[in-house]
Order: sequence, then C-alpha cells, then structure tokens
Amino acid sequence: MKKSKKRVRLLVTGGSGFIGTNLIEYLRTRNASFLNIDISAPLCSQHTPFWKKVDILNPQALQKTFREFKPKCVVHLAARTDVVEGTTVEQDYRVNTEGTENVISAIKATPSVARVVITSTQYVHQPGHIPTDDEDYEPHTVYGQSKVITEKLTRQANPECTWTIIRPTNVWGPWHMRHRRELLRVLKKGFYLYPGKKTVIKSCGYVKNVVYYILRILEIPKETVNGKTFYIGDEPIDQFEWVNSMSRQLRGRNVYIVPRWIMHGMALVGDVITVVRGCKFLINSDRYKNMTTDYLIPMKKTFDVLGKGPHTLEEGVRDTAAWLEMLDAKS
Repeated sequence: MKKSKKRVRLLVTGGSGFIGTNLIEYLRTRNASFLNIDISAPLCSQHTPFWKKVDILNPQALQKTFREFKPKCVVHLAARTDVVEGTTVEQDYRVNTEGTENVISAIKATPSVARVVITSTQYVHQPGHIPTDDEDYEPHTVYGQSKVITEKLTRQANPECTWTIIRPTNVWGPWHMRHRRELLRVLKKGFYLYPGKKTVIKSCGYVKNVVYYILRILEIPKETVNGKTFYIGDEPIDQFEWVNSMSRQLRGRNVYIVPRWIMHGMALVGDVITVVRGCKFLINSDRYKNMTTDYLIPMKKTFDVLGKGPHTLEEGVRDTAAWLEMLDAKS
C-alpha cells in the first residue's frame, strides 16, 4: 500500500486482537491518525499509545469516544471468536450482537464517518455449503450464529456512509496467540501428526494479506464496495502444504504422516479421555473431522474487485516463525 498524502482518521474496534494487532502495526508505520478501542491492552507494548480502553457493550462510552475522535473510517473487529460447548448467542456472544449494534449506532451518530468495514466470518456457513448469495446462511457453531446476527444488523441499519462486510477465512500469522499455544508449539516440538495422504483443500488467509484487503476496501471507489460482502483470504490450498511448510521452517523437518484409520482411532481415544478425565488429548473427533474436511470459500468476487494479496505463503511462514522465535526468546 502506498503512503497517503492526507492523514485519515481511522478508528479500530478490537485492535488488541489477532487481526487488529497486525492492522495497528501496519498503521503505525504509515501516515495515519488512528485509535484502537478495546477492553484488553494491546498484545504488542509498542501499540499502547494508540489504545483506549472502551467496552463496545457500553453505548455511552462508545459514542463519547466516537464524538471526540471524529473518525473518517471505522474498522469493526471487536468480537468473541472462540467456540465453546454449552455457550449461547444471547448470553455469551453479546459483544458480537449487542456490541455490533452499539458500534453501528455510534457510526450513524457520527457525521465524520465516511467508510466502515464490519467483520463477520466464513463460519456463517458450514463446510460443504457454498452460499448462493450473501444472505444464504447455514452456520454450524454458536460463533457463526452470532456473526449472522452481526451481518443482519448491519444490513438492516444500512448506514448512510459507505459500508462493507468482510468474512475472513481461516486466518493465520503473527500474533495468533491460540495458534502459538497449540498448533505452532506442537509443530515445533515435532508432535504434529497429519492424517493420511489424501488432499484436503482449505481456504486460508495470511493475516498481512487480510490487512491489505481491509485497507484496500477503505481506499477504492465506494461504488465497488458499498453494501457488498467479501470473503477475505488467499487462494484455497492443500492443508498439508501449509502445515508442512511451517514444520520445515520451525524444525527443519516434514510433519509425520499417519494413516487415517490410526488417527481416527486416536481421536476416539481422545474423546474417552476428555469425558473420563476431563482433560484435553492430542486429538479428538471434532479435531479429526476438521483436519480431514474440505472447506472451500467462493473467492472469485474478492479477487475480481480487490485483487490478490501481495504476500506469499513462504513469506508468511517465515514471518510467523520469526515472531514465534521472538516471543519464545522473551519467555
């Protein structure tokens, strides 16, 4: 992205999260005036000067912040993104529903706002379901259900400014703290087992390409993005290609390939251990299903309108490994 000659006032909700941290880091090196509002402190200490603690479930504090900052652009990233058994949309995902409603109200009450990006997810439909249009929903998780509400609230409100909904695919890269705790550590230690040699195609997105798309939406002519919905990610790839590239970068060796029938048996054992002992095993049936199921996303509209992200798989793998090494050296 080229540096802008004019400073644009950009407000980011949830800028202390995974995608938000990468967005703030990019903005920090550019000619932009920006503010991160989040209930959590930034993951990166260098981002603290740009952070204000604001809860989007507090509409008064939210609207006050909008009035004072007078943003021209808003990127709404704040959300609960995990999937926990036994949770409900009404009680546990209020930040995705009521929070989004509050953000939209603040946007509509702030005359300076000209462009808005509202973040949804690919999980508004389940694997195997290719939507026929932007409102063809088939969520299979409570998180996905909450994001369906996010989208419906946005369309119903239909702000007068230019607004766009994005659906990030399976995003990876630096500052993905759950990946660091789980997947990347397992890969680095050589404990990761890949289920068989059958190709599994996934739609994934390197986080710096996701940031590129967000900023691109805020820059290109409004008629190309206003009221539109875009999946945000890279070309679908064989899951093994990504996993193996990361393994070679982290430990200099390929991942271990295990026959699917053995992995399936291990997953069933993991289910029993979880129930009997109440602790997590290396793999369970849900994880096995995820590892062996294609999840294709219709990306053509995104590439036709926004182009393709500038960062390669190899670049992302090196960047992620360097970030992991940096954090491990500090801990």
